This record gives sequence, C-alpha cells and structure tokens, in this order.
Amino acid sequence: MRKFLVILDDSRECLNAMRFAAMRAAKTGAGVQVLSIIAPDEFNHWIGVGNIMREEARERITVHFEVYAKWMRDRQGVDPELVIREGEAVPEIIAQINENPDIGVLVLGAGSEKNGPGPIISQMMRASATLPVPMTIVPGEMSKDRLEEIT
Repeated sequence: MRKFLVILDDSRECLNAMRFAAMRAAKTGAGVQVLSIIAPDEFNHWIGVGNIMREEARERITVHFEVYAKWMRDRQGVDPELVIREGEAVPEIIAQINENPDIGVLVLGAGSEKNGPGPIISQMMRASATLPVPMTIVPGEMSKDRLEEIT
C-alpha cells in the first residue's frame, strides 16, 4: 500500500499538509504516515534531565498527533501511523523515506512568511534530485475549500 509521509511540527502550515495528505489518501486508497522529529539539541543536559525532556517531547508529539489522527479517522476514514525520530530534520526525513518502501509521496506545508517557505522545504529542495519519491508542497495559506477541490 502506498503511503503519504507528512511532517508533524509546530508550524501553522503543518495543518494544510495534514489535510492534503489525508484527503489524497482517502481518495486513492493510500495510507498516511506522520513523522515527527525531535531535534538532538533539545537534550544537551545532564543525562537524567535529558531523558525526562525526551519523554515529555514524545508525550507532546503524541497528543498533537492524536488531534490530527482523530480528524483523519472521523472525516477521511484514514487511520494514520505516527513515527517519532530523533536527529536533524532533513537527514531523518530522508532516512524514513529510504527505510520505508511503502512511502510514495512526501507532503510538506509551505510557510507564507517573508523569509521563504521554511527551513525544511529549503533544505529538502536541495536534496530533491536524489529523493526516491516525489515531494508535494502545500501552500500554508490555501483554504480548506480549495484543498478539497484539488484533492
């Protein structure tokens, strides 16, 4: 089964990427894999404190994921899976794609700020020629109605 890989983070544009991935998956009989990445610099403390912070980060991610997952299940009939990785964002995204042959499309949400679409998209664009899957970039300002029209 083909899966859409979408990145879960704290950005506003993440919502549209989630919507797009779920709607496309529902219409094509695919699945959704949600990837969240914990940056390693969050845990440069004493070992005990770092472990507690890592667990808290995982709990926050799980709660955040469940909001999207409930919507995907209730509205789109898609049951997403959550994957949490630790490391730098772009190498972890590429590793997740390379380790999972079921992933068919990477879906990213583009920010609308003056400084560009966001650091992940900027870095992924440099790596896009060697990606084994296509990348879909969803505008963060696109309306829900427009998303429904194009999916």
